[in-house]
Amino acid sequence: MLLYLLYYLGHVLHLKIPSAFSYFSTRMIFAAITGLLFTIFLGPYFIKKLYEWKVGQTIRTLEEVPLLAELHGKKKDTPTMGGILILSAMLFSLLLWMDLSSVFTWILALATIVLGILGGVDDYLKLRYKNSKGVSFRVKMGCQIAFSALLALYLLFPSVTNLVMGGAEESHFPVVKQQMVVSESLKKPIIEIETLSLEEYMERIYLPFFKDPVLILDGALKIIAFLWIILVITGSSNAVNLTDGLDGLAAGCLVMVSLVLALFAFVSNHIDMARYLNILYIEGGGEIGVYLMGLAGACLGFLWYNGYPAQIFMGDTGSLALGGVLGVSAVLLKREVLLALAGAIFVVEALSVIIQVLSYRYRNKKRVFLCAPLHHHFEYKGWPETKVVIRFWIVSLLFAIIAIASLKFQ
Repeated sequence: MLLYLLYYLGHVLHLKIPSAFSYFSTRMIFAAITGLLFTIFLGPYFIKKLYEWKVGQTIRTLEEVPLLAELHGKKKDTPTMGGILILSAMLFSLLLWMDLSSVFTWILALATIVLGILGGVDDYLKLRYKNSKGVSFRVKMGCQIAFSALLALYLLFPSVTNLVMGGAEESHFPVVKQQMVVSESLKKPIIEIETLSLEEYMERIYLPFFKDPVLILDGALKIIAFLWIILVITGSSNAVNLTDGLDGLAAGCLVMVSLVLALFAFVSNHIDMARYLNILYIEGGGEIGVYLMGLAGACLGFLWYNGYPAQIFMGDTGSLALGGVLGVSAVLLKREVLLALAGAIFVVEALSVIIQVLSYRYRNKKRVFLCAPLHHHFEYKGWPETKVVIRFWIVSLLFAIIAIASLKFQ
């Protein structure tokens, strides 16, 4: 929105406006500051309202997990649905600092709103009806898969999607360029630039530390690319949701992962940096970085109240949407595996639940972990909650650094 205001002031009223305000780097910084200040300053009012509405956290019962119920019993009346505060801060940053004509802006906004509503309904049902477990697993997964599938259809079959929607056959997706060195015989290498179509771009699978795609899922293999997009978005959404079990754990990890993806979005948007780092140039990809910085700032501000002892929890309203936004961002940047590397904590937490369920079902009710997700396993071993959170943050930071290092070592 401010981009249009700056354009009006500069080109219509002919006022001298610093061009730095239109730079992606500047807008990324201001988006982070906006998200941070929004959550910090509105946090007390929001928490007070949630207490008035008696929106308290539900705790698993003594019959289900005796030790966990004992450890977390004091959190029972702590307000949840704090994700509304985080998502509001992100959308406010989006309106202020992002280009509202960019397709990236609308995709990310839609992901935030759709998954935020799904998580909000889940939280509401748990709070409104006693002993309710919220939206059923099948319905929740169905909604996540449906959203992911629609996005995958748009990205992999843009011409068909646009025709169905009554638009032109050409996609409005930004230009993606691949820069290739075709000759190194001279002192200055010869570089050839190839423009990729949206379909060609989305059919490629990239791995950290490798500059070239390891797979190109074209032709009949496009169905695998379709399922891959669904897996990444749905898996990321649920993985963050599973990690959100201790004070500040998910929010702290989200800050680190979003900063990594924001950095990749920024360098991918800069043609000289992209050439130097041997990565794809994605025109307008910096918009993704602006939104991710808004996410990082909002989560950092939320930590002001969510750190131990938490005054508020994000609930499914926040965790499902925030995980989904990370997944969508990774898909748009073609950094899906990088997301798994930078977000290793989320991956391990999700795997611990899958392993526990499979072991219980197929090994005569034997468990691999004392309690799942993994952070509860360490609580059962006697680790204080703060120690679990800080150590998980340290591990998350380590993998975030490794993910950033992959930019250079490829």
